[in-house]
Amino acid sequence: MATAISSKDVSELRARTGAGMMDCKKALEESAGDMDKAAELLRKKGIAKAEKRTGRTASQGVVVLEISADQKHGAMVELNCETDFVARNEGFQALAADLLKHVVAHAPEGAGGGDDLDAQPFLGDAGRTVGQVIKETAGKTGEALTLRRWAKFAEPDGVVASYRHHNGMVGVLVGVSGAQGEAAEAIAKDIALHVASADPVAVRPEDVPAEMVERERRIAEEQVAQEGKPENIRPKIVEGKIKKFLAERALVEQAFVKDDSKTVGQLLKGAGNATVRRFARFKVGEA
Repeated sequence: MATAISSKDVSELRARTGAGMMDCKKALEESAGDMDKAAELLRKKGIAKAEKRTGRTASQGVVVLEISADQKHGAMVELNCETDFVARNEGFQALAADLLKHVVAHAPEGAGGGDDLDAQPFLGDAGRTVGQVIKETAGKTGEALTLRRWAKFAEPDGVVASYRHHNGMVGVLVGVSGAQGEAAEAIAKDIALHVASADPVAVRPEDVPAEMVERERRIAEEQVAQEGKPENIRPKIVEGKIKKFLAERALVEQAFVKDDSKTVGQLLKGAGNATVRRFARFKVGEA
């Protein structure tokens, strides 16, 4: 029996791959409704564009962040709700601000999901936990609220910079080590802007997740085979495609959004020994 394919699934695959509606429907039918397999199938056929970030959700919400006065510490929080009406509500916005204060004061350095903080005393007050406070506000708004994720960076020998889009739906933290002062701060801010726009998945090519690279390799091998390339040159062509893919997804190899004549890695050279140690990019409704 054929798997029923909904228009919602077709639309989601189209948003994810950029392929046409009928191509998406056919790919979903061929893959028995498996979204990941359908996306890979479209890539193999050369129909889909480079895949967008996966794991989309239908949530609304806000991203809030804070950088310390000395530019050495930063934190960011994504709080989700069900509608944009609640996202603009003062109570919701106040909760987001308080959760950010909690992360600054009590969260460990690094990044994680809301579940990691649920049991912590809210802002150090043993009377209520983070999870309880979120539920209380959810009761007042009439919608489910979720602390989706958080990040907290410290760079004692460097700087932490941020970018937040004007609609409050995209935020970025960047930790740069090995350089300080105004030049380092300016470059770190430019890189945060770049991350918001270019959406890299890792700092360096070797940091790109292995499963993502292997998926691209399968796609490249299938594409080269379909093109009828001679067997003896196929591995070289595949490696060239993988190298291009890594350059597109690794931050330091990407062309800088404000000046595409240089890479982000080349931009960093303007701050001496500066290196990007890590970054976090939160976009509401996206993993």
